[in-house]
Amino acid sequence: MSNNWTKSFSEAARRTRPSPVRELLKVIRQPGMISFAGGMPAPEVFPVEQFAEGAELLRTKADLLLQYGTTEGYNPLREFLAKWTAPRLGREVSLDEMLLTTGSQQALDLFAWAMVDQGDVVITEDPTYMAAINTFSNHGAEFASVPVDGEGMVVANLPALIEKLRKDGKKVKFIYTIVNFQNPAGSTMSEPRRKELAAVAARYDLTIFEDDPYGYVRFDGQHLPSIFSFDGADNTIYAGSFSKILSPGVRIGWVSGAKEIIRQMTVFKQTTDLCSSPITQILTHEYCRKGYLDSHLPNIVANYRVKRDAMEQSFKKHLAPLGVTWVKPEGGFFYWLDTGRIDSNDLARRALEKKVAILPGAPFCINPEAGVHASRINYTYSQPDVIEEGVTRLAQAVEEMKIPAK
Repeated sequence: MSNNWTKSFSEAARRTRPSPVRELLKVIRQPGMISFAGGMPAPEVFPVEQFAEGAELLRTKADLLLQYGTTEGYNPLREFLAKWTAPRLGREVSLDEMLLTTGSQQALDLFAWAMVDQGDVVITEDPTYMAAINTFSNHGAEFASVPVDGEGMVVANLPALIEKLRKDGKKVKFIYTIVNFQNPAGSTMSEPRRKELAAVAARYDLTIFEDDPYGYVRFDGQHLPSIFSFDGADNTIYAGSFSKILSPGVRIGWVSGAKEIIRQMTVFKQTTDLCSSPITQILTHEYCRKGYLDSHLPNIVANYRVKRDAMEQSFKKHLAPLGVTWVKPEGGFFYWLDTGRIDSNDLARRALEKKVAILPGAPFCINPEAGVHASRINYTYSQPDVIEEGVTRLAQAVEEMKIPAK
């Protein structure tokens, strides 16, 4: 007789939601399926030869690569990142202000361990990164949100929201934002709003978690200063990742901020995985030390710019005549389509029948109603000819579902 394990599951286990992306994987592997659903980098931009050069270190530094590492991370890589991110952060952080993590996803989890008690409120953009919603929710957080427009989070809405939450007896812990080429909305927070957000956080004594996994993958315009660089009150935690600028397989993220919070996150990491892989940290440092991070990044940007442009043209050709709207991303991985009155769950099902996979908007939203008529579309993984065919199929699905205007 098998045990009924569900009776023993924790409250967090009963509350957690599976990732729609992972649930789709079995479907999108069908022959002939075109997937715009994931957020995967293109394999052709992986710097295989340059990264493989570091393999010799397995012979010469096996005592480091194959041994336990420090929880804080490999010091030479942290030193490199402190210098490399200084132009964006406005200064070079010290080593006790930086922690290397097993992907930036772990940074979210460790931050939640350090910050969130049951019932605490996290303020996010709406829509926002679905895995962040799930992570904070697993730690017992409640959510409040402000909308996103073409300039990112509508920061002007924050003061009234914070004051109302506090008046209602809620404990607001931090503000979570994806500043560059937001996942899923594709928009970038303007510089004035970054300054304003730093000021709001200082005024209300709140922490900001500035998540920036896509920021170095910019196609158009100039790089913008981070919120961290405008924060004179030391309230901002900045997180980055190698997943989009090298490879997700190295599983290396980093987080910079006040040494007190970095120390607390490090203590939780000690009990989570002891340390991130020394092998990938040391090989990644060798790749960076040789200058490959800077020399290869333009190749990644150029590859994705071509695909973004191909999708933009396909949208204009096939979807704009059907009333579908979007914000053109200046970088990153995603478009966020507004399909008007068409339910995005129904559209996703109809699109699958035509062998094209997209993600409906609701799982990205604190208020699910905000995503009912929106869909996230990825362009980095598919080639331009595949993008054209996929958008053609998607347009056919939209056309079939079009509701006549009243």
